[in-house]
Amino acid sequence: MKEQIDRTKLPQHIAIIMDGNGRWAKQRGAMRIFGHRNAIKAVREATEGCAELGVNYLTLYAFSTENWGRPEMEVRMLMELLVHTIGDELPTLQKNNVKLDSIGDLESLPKSCQLELQEAIEKTKHNTGLNLILALGYSGKWDIVQATQQLAREVQAGTLRAEDINENLLNSKLSTLDRPEVDLMLRTGGDHRISNFLLWQLAYAELYFYDDVFWPDFRRNHLHEAILSFQQRERRFGKTSEQILSDAK
Repeated sequence: MKEQIDRTKLPQHIAIIMDGNGRWAKQRGAMRIFGHRNAIKAVREATEGCAELGVNYLTLYAFSTENWGRPEMEVRMLMELLVHTIGDELPTLQKNNVKLDSIGDLESLPKSCQLELQEAIEKTKHNTGLNLILALGYSGKWDIVQATQQLAREVQAGTLRAEDINENLLNSKLSTLDRPEVDLMLRTGGDHRISNFLLWQLAYAELYFYDDVFWPDFRRNHLHEAILSFQQRERRFGKTSEQILSDAK
C-alpha cells in the first residue's frame, strides 16, 4: 500500500484524534489506563510513518480541556504516563529527526509534565524532519477565545483598530501560529465528529474515520490507507471543478 502513495501529493499537515483507548481496554477486561499504555506504539507508528513519507506536520490530540472532567484517578495516571512516555520516546524522536512542540493551555498541566515536555522540546528544536505537535490541555474553542482576547487587549490599548481585524490577524494569534492549516484529519474509534479539535485549522481539511480501529491498534498501514484516500479526493476549497482546472493551467 505504501508503494502506491504519490510522494508529490502528500498532505502537508495531518491531525489525529486518537480515540478508543478505553473501549479497547474494556474489551480486554482491563482498566482504561491499560488502553492508554498500549496506545504508545500507535503514536510511534503514526510518527515514524509520517516521518518516513516526508509529511511536514503531525498534530496529535493528546489531552483535551474536556478530559479534565474524567475520573480523577484516570487523569492522574494519564499525566504520569505522559511524563514517562515523553522521556522514553526522546531517543526515538532524535533518531527520526523529529522536532517536538506543543499547543494548548500548558499551564493547566502538572509541573512535572511541563518540565518534561519543555526539556524534550528544547532537545529536539534543531531537528529538521517531521514537526510533531502534541495538543495538551487543548480545545478549538479555547484556542479561538484566547486569540480573540489577545486582539481585544490590543484594541483596548489603542494599538489595533477593530476594523483591521481579519482572518490572517486572528490566525496569527492562535496557538498553532505559522503552522499550515490541516489537510487531513484522522479519527479512530468509530465516532464521526471533530470533538472541539482545531476548529479554525480544520476549515477545509479532508476527514477520514476508522469505524473498526481503536487507537491502540493503529499501525502504519492505516496511515497509508488514509493518505491514499486523500490523494483520490478533489479539493475544491469552495470553487467548482471547472475553476480548479482553469487555475491549474
